[in-house]
Amino acid sequence: MTAVKLLSVAQKVRRRIFFFSLVLLLTTLAAWVMADILWRGGMNSCEGAILILFTVLFLPVSFGVVQALTGFVILWRKRDPARLLSLLETANSPELPVTAVVLPIFNEDVSRVYEGLRAIYRSVEKTGNLARFDFFILSDSNDPNKWIEEEMAWAELCKQVHGFGRIFYRKRKIALNRKSGNISDFCRRWGSKYRYMVILDADSVISGDCLVKLAQLMELHPQAGIIQAAPVQAMSESLFGRFMQFAGTLYGPIFQAGLNFWQADEGNYWGHNAIIRLAPFIEHCALPDLPASKTPRAKYMSHDYVEAALMRRAGYEVWLAYGLGGSYEGGPPTLIDMAKRDRRWCRGNFQHSWLMLSPHVRPINRLHLTLGVMSYLSSPLWLFFMLLGTVQFVIASRFSQRTFDSDVGLSSFLDIGGNRLAVILFATTISLLFLPKLLGLVLVLRRKQDAGAFGGRLHATFSVLLEHLFSMLITPVLMLFHSRFVLGVMAGQEVGWGSQRRGGDDGIDWGEAIEAHWGHALIGTVWGILAWWINPAFFWWMSPIFIGLVCAIPLSVLLSKTSTGSTSRRLGLFITPQESTPPLELAELQVNLDACKQHIPPLEPLRKNYGFMQVVIDPYVNAIHLSLLRRRNKHRRLDSAYFTQLQNRVVAEGPDVLSRREQMALLLNPECMAWLHEQIWRLPPEKLASWWMTALRQYNILESKPKTALYL
Repeated sequence: MTAVKLLSVAQKVRRRIFFFSLVLLLTTLAAWVMADILWRGGMNSCEGAILILFTVLFLPVSFGVVQALTGFVILWRKRDPARLLSLLETANSPELPVTAVVLPIFNEDVSRVYEGLRAIYRSVEKTGNLARFDFFILSDSNDPNKWIEEEMAWAELCKQVHGFGRIFYRKRKIALNRKSGNISDFCRRWGSKYRYMVILDADSVISGDCLVKLAQLMELHPQAGIIQAAPVQAMSESLFGRFMQFAGTLYGPIFQAGLNFWQADEGNYWGHNAIIRLAPFIEHCALPDLPASKTPRAKYMSHDYVEAALMRRAGYEVWLAYGLGGSYEGGPPTLIDMAKRDRRWCRGNFQHSWLMLSPHVRPINRLHLTLGVMSYLSSPLWLFFMLLGTVQFVIASRFSQRTFDSDVGLSSFLDIGGNRLAVILFATTISLLFLPKLLGLVLVLRRKQDAGAFGGRLHATFSVLLEHLFSMLITPVLMLFHSRFVLGVMAGQEVGWGSQRRGGDDGIDWGEAIEAHWGHALIGTVWGILAWWINPAFFWWMSPIFIGLVCAIPLSVLLSKTSTGSTSRRLGLFITPQESTPPLELAELQVNLDACKQHIPPLEPLRKNYGFMQVVIDPYVNAIHLSLLRRRNKHRRLDSAYFTQLQNRVVAEGPDVLSRREQMALLLNPECMAWLHEQIWRLPPEKLASWWMTALRQYNILESKPKTALYL
């Protein structure tokens, strides 16, 4: 198949010249006004630093505004020659090769993962293309209970949907290099069997129609190496999750269309809900070692940006398939969980600084990497900017004899005073920050049907205003979080990558909120008192910052609650199309998850080691576990004395005496697990630990336990 060019090189160049000229023009105008405010009567070193910081910080603001404006125009006109989905409208549907759908997991909520996979599987089945997709669950879980639960859930799912030979489960022995290592292991073992691979996250849901269209786009455009389907946040229950979900759904389309306007075929990869051409990915996208790392041969934490840059370096295109529906993801349910996720992303993005000056990275990929770094570096810069502003206000109001209302420079030309010019600049900046939200709202309000999907015109408008208020309140909190993360990264602090809380409970308690936000509240209180002491007018200028920080603790608790989220939904606030008219995949997933909540948990004494208990006692669980263990190399000798000692301790005292690592070692050894299963069934009750007696009573088999081992 011949290569397809949606845009010529000249068209891409013209688009980028137009886009970045607007960004530069807007930034220059703002910097000019700020300079006019500061230089009256001369400019000291503090004012010079303020001007430089303001210019640097206003650049991302201009970038976002211009991107939203261009996206708005594209969506309003409904015409974009660089829209990748147009290939599906002008070409016949090609025959699809078998595509691998890959789902890496690490100590996740098993019900959520497998019910999401069930919804995806059923949706693909409805398209009639089930034979063209294989599904892989790639586990790196190091929790024994999670491991056994994953295996049993896999067996049950395959039985219920007839998925044996179509749905596969693999547990790695050593979780090397986190998610990127998990994907690399899949590529080494099975990558040669598939032309394409779709990577999902643990909370991803993707429709069968979306999967089919992604594979068709790859077939129609052989130069595409990665096609990213923009995921929409869905199924959030907390108030925080719902207003973030609303914001992403309403404002996301204009930003995505604007992003595609200037990046075109040099897009980025977001790590999930994307399809990848496996041959060039395997050949060209192996992650390089991280330079100057304390860990030998350490890899990048945020692998996606790097892989996109490597794919572009190899000559393949990376596209954003904006407007392609059916791609969904979860989101952090609380402000604290969002901060924990951002801490990992901050560390990963700062690692990309090693690549920004690499001679082999294309300019647009350098820009992507720079924007990723600036998304976190801007927080300490804003903090420093406001601190310098506080210092300068003290200098100007208490030690300087200059008058700030004298008409000089731009003020003289416009016939307005310096203080009024400052107010105009402040109001303009706030308006520019709100403009993308207003543009997204305008697109929705122009059609009654679109507005109805967001709860109606009145509810959608009020939701936008309320979302803007919440965003203003949490922005200074995130600024302090991110500033701390950036300083930690620069100090060389290591960051773990544990499992994420993806909802399901009723938020955080007051103790957790106080522990996370007491510093924010203290800083806000002290800063506010200092501002009032300096000048009441300065206090009111800075009050949006102080209010958010002082109220951080109660605000974080309020936003985390699913009860307040349910109340907002009853009031018609933060409604999204995924709620008002749920797609079949999400509706089925929600029904199944509600049914899972009715499951009775195991008894408290057994809950800690319930998975280990199942695999030792239950013949069915034991047989499935043993069948999924890979055969050990015959030439590799294990320390038999070590395993014998662990086995005897388990039988005599129960699994509570073993650490998680020791339990994992036993679970990885098929001979040990077969021996333990046999012993528990063979030994008389008086030779078993009391823990096992309780477990056997749970299974109601203590009285009927046979005298010989039970085999399937």
